[in-house]
Amino acid sequence: MNTLFEILPLLIPVLLIDIALAAMAVSHILRHPRYRFGNRTMWLVIVVVLLLFGPLIYFVFGKGEME
Repeated sequence: MNTLFEILPLLIPVLLIDIALAAMAVSHILRHPRYRFGNRTMWLVIVVVLLLFGPLIYFVFGKGEME
């Protein structure tokens, strides 16, 4: 339990950045109709379920070229 309190100051910024990226990804998915691969539903599931890596996967592989 002490280890958790020791690394908590490092985890809080990572979690805040991750939540911000997820919110940006969901916002982008809901606004734009075109994706490189897949559809809107698939990307929403990926971003929400894989919270830590989902937004990064979306911005690298799913976001369309011409926006």
